Amino acid sequence: MQNPADARVDAVSMDEIDAESAVALPNKEVLSLLDINANVDLGLDLAAPVDLAVAANLNVAAPIEAAASANVLSPDATAVGVAEQHGTLDQTISGSATATAPQHADVSQDSTGGQAVDPAAGTAGATPEGAAAGATEPATGATGADVTGGASNLLNGGSLLDANVNIDANANLAAPIDGAVAANANVAAPIDAAVSANIGSAGATAEALAPQELDIHQSLDNVTADATATQDASVNQQ
Repeated sequence: MQNPADARVDAVSMDEIDAESAVALPNKEVLSLLDINANVDLGLDLAAPVDLAVAANLNVAAPIEAAASANVLSPDATAVGVAEQHGTLDQTISGSATATAPQHADVSQDSTGGQAVDPAAGTAGATPEGAAAGATEPATGATGADVTGGASNLLNGGSLLDANVNIDANANLAAPIDGAVAANANVAAPIDAAVSANIGSAGATAEALAPQELDIHQSLDNVTADATATQDASVNQQ
């Protein structure tokens, strides 16, 4: 077994030391791992003319009658609920319901892109490479991205990830909407209810009576319902 003291130690020569090089790290306040500059340029023209007309002749009647009675844990108690409803209901509509919604819309839209901003310089200038030029075609757009970085960039005072993103989009949106509603209606909803309950009551009596007598007459005499929706829209998009 060889004695470690007798082992030959490889010394580093002066030439090898002179060949070594080192790079000083930047100050902590200028050291950045992530540097992202995003420029979003949107040109939007939105137009939504809405025209609506509603006409209605309505007879609405809703007589409601209710009775409720309850005995809870009450021995030999009696609960009686009676709801009686008697009546005559006459509904008559005579007339016309007319809804007219004429719409005349002239929409002119011009969506042009502005000057893009250079994310690296932070000033306005020409559109950078990789991004769409000031688009004049409707509903178009493009994106551009420039991603650099790395360990060498970080040691030189830059960022581990340096990304510049440019988005340039232009859109023209137009939605003319026209509607008309006309209605004649007779609505009647008589409701009669009776509730009686005995809960945990031995020998108790619960009675619920709900007699309902209604005479309902509904008529529509010489009625008309006219709905007219005329739309004249001129949309010019550039």
